Formats: sequence, structure tokens, C-alpha cells
Amino acid sequence: MSTLKVPDLVPPPEQDAKRLKEAFDGLGTDEKAVTWVLSQRTASQRQLIRQAYQRLYNESLIDNITSELSGDFKDAVIMWTLDPAERDAKMAKEALKKSKSGVKHLQVIVEISCASSPYHLAAVRQAYCALFDCSIEEDITAVVSMPLRKVLLRLVSSFRYDKELLDIEAAASEANQLHEAIKAKQLDHDQVVHILATRNFFQLKATFERYEQMHGSPIDEDISSVGKGNLVSLMKMVILCIRCPERHFAEVIRTSIVGFGTDEAALNRAIITRAEVDMKLIKEVYPIMYKNTLEDDVIGDTSGDYQDFLLTLTGSKF
Repeated sequence: MSTLKVPDLVPPPEQDAKRLKEAFDGLGTDEKAVTWVLSQRTASQRQLIRQAYQRLYNESLIDNITSELSGDFKDAVIMWTLDPAERDAKMAKEALKKSKSGVKHLQVIVEISCASSPYHLAAVRQAYCALFDCSIEEDITAVVSMPLRKVLLRLVSSFRYDKELLDIEAAASEANQLHEAIKAKQLDHDQVVHILATRNFFQLKATFERYEQMHGSPIDEDISSVGKGNLVSLMKMVILCIRCPERHFAEVIRTSIVGFGTDEAALNRAIITRAEVDMKLIKEVYPIMYKNTLEDDVIGDTSGDYQDFLLTLTGSKF
């Protein structure tokens, strides 16, 4: 499901580090060389390049990217070059700084909790503590008000079973419990939060399917019927990230580029965090949802080296 195109013969990290150093040290920066090297390496390979760069030149690759590149291209390359757990921890921190601006900024917390593996979530929590000398739970408690705080704390604190294990009877029972809570407009009911935060993703998808079979409408539609507000928006986001993350990220990309101006931070987040996860699926559902290809929308709203970099990560160049 990844769109990353890695060469059959990958050069040693020392060779890649040398090529990047040459790209920075020449007369003007060779942006195409930066894209050529970094956009065709996996997360583990990129970390080896960072280590080799530091070892060979006693300089930080991230610092040199920061000083040699500019604009949206620089931001995208830095995000891509960071260790994924470090990257997501930093995005979570920034999101929590903006949490009072609305639920949209909390998307990244939901994505890390509900559209990532439990191992990645654990790594992000560990990176968060190392980077900021506090836990992500502490920061959520400090800046997010109830009832969103209750939901997010349970989501980021969970460690789900990651294998395909289904209990059909439990799916039916918990579908009913979810329905009763939604009907009572108690979206933050303890049992609702417990189900969404602890069950493995395969079990939850089965529960959502059973919900629709038993009650005649998708669970997200019934949540919408409760009304408007941040809790409704957050819970719909949780459901979509669990049930169909590719549709969630297609929506993030589309929302980032429609209208006046581009939300580059959201566009970067969606493409960079999913390039090695499920970008192929996102590209498949995108034209179904929006009657246009993801690549065409990216081309229509970006330019230059930044555009080339994003298109390479989506598998559309090189």
C-alpha cells in the first residue's frame, strides 16, 4: 500500500550523506538531488543517512536542510527526514498548542491513535516524553477541555491488540451499547470511550458493520444526528480513522487544497505520514470521492520543487 519507490540497489548511507552534502555545498542548493536521495528511502534508511551525515561531517542533516532549503519544500523535507515517531510527537505538540482554536487541530492526535499501529503510538508517546520532558497525556490534560479531554486521554493511552481477532457476539453486543449511548446523546459515555479506545481495529470494523445491519444506518450518520459541536466532530473523526483511514486522509488532502489558499501543513501531514502506509488506497478512493485524481489536485495547488517532492512520495514521479 506504500507508494514509496526505493531502488533495487540502495547506496550505502555514507554515499547518500555525501551526495546530500554536495547538494548543499555547491553554488546554490541542488534541490533535485535532495529530492532524489531522500524521497526514495524508507524511514529506517533515512535515519541511517542522518546518522552517517552526523558522523562524517559533525553536522546535523536536519539543521542543514533548515538552512539550505526554504518555504514549503523545506518544511516537507524536514518532516519526511525526521524519525516518524519524532515527527508525529512534534506535530502533536503543535496541535495541542492550537487546541483552543477548534477540534480541527486535534486531528493529528486522533490520527496517531486511531490510524496508526499500536507500536507506532507507543513510539510517539516515548518520543514525546524525550522531546518535551512531559507526557502527551499531561499536555492533553492541561490544554484540552472536557469532554474532548476524556476521549483523547483514553485514545492515546491505549495499546490495542494488533492481530485479526474477531468476536461476532461481542460486536453485536457492543453495537447495541453504542447505539443506546448515541440515542441518549451520551457520546462520551464511559462504555463508548472504552470500546473505541481498547478494541482492536478488526473488531471495531466488525462492530460498525453490525451496527449498520442492526440499526439501519451507519454509526457516523447517527452520531451526526446528535447535533453539532466539537464532540460530535471528534467522534466522527475517530470512527472514520478506524473504519476507513484512507477516506479520512483523502478528505484531509482535499480540504487542504480547495478554496482560497493552501493548508500546506495539512497537505504535508497527510502525504508524508501515509506515503509508507496506505497512500495507494488513498489514491484509489480520492477520485471516487472527488471526481479528480489526487495528483491533479496536488499539481493544481503546488509548484516547483515542493510539488516534485510531494508527487514523488505519492509515486507519481521518478
